[in-house]
Amino acid sequence: MIPGAYTPGLFTTVYCYFKYKSRVSPRAEIDVSKLLSMGEGTNISSFCQLKARHGVLRLGRNVGVGVGCSFSPGEKGVTIGDNCLFGPYVLVVGSNYRYDRLDIPLVEQGSSSKGIEIGENVWIGGNSVVLDGTTIGNNVIVASGSVVSGHIPDNVILQGNPAKEIFRRR
Repeated sequence: MIPGAYTPGLFTTVYCYFKYKSRVSPRAEIDVSKLLSMGEGTNISSFCQLKARHGVLRLGRNVGVGVGCSFSPGEKGVTIGDNCLFGPYVLVVGSNYRYDRLDIPLVEQGSSSKGIEIGENVWIGGNSVVLDGTTIGNNVIVASGSVVSGHIPDNVILQGNPAKEIFRRR
């Protein structure tokens, strides 16, 4: 595979099935590269974008990715644990534009990356956003429409923009 080269959807579906034992919709847009890995039983729905050009994108076993999700790791990568669920249209963005100088246009300042780590057995509700530098613990539930950043401990339920703990699971 040539990194960044267009790969037809049906080829990607077959490739991921045999290489990873995962199901990928032919309508998903996947960067097939050495930077991408998927665990067995992962299911990627239609119209998803998994961009593994600039950083490592690791999906664990039995990860369910809903329609229209977009995963874009920066240089530090995105790691997702086993048995995670992503509702429709979730964005996981592992980079950020630099903005520290006023004398240079934003587009010319480049970007930074801290990476994202999502634990095991995590459910992220539809239309949520996970920002660069976020670490989400195990057994976490993120309510739909939330914007998640920072360190999230195990066993909590989050909601809001910015996402805040609303309940601790026992």
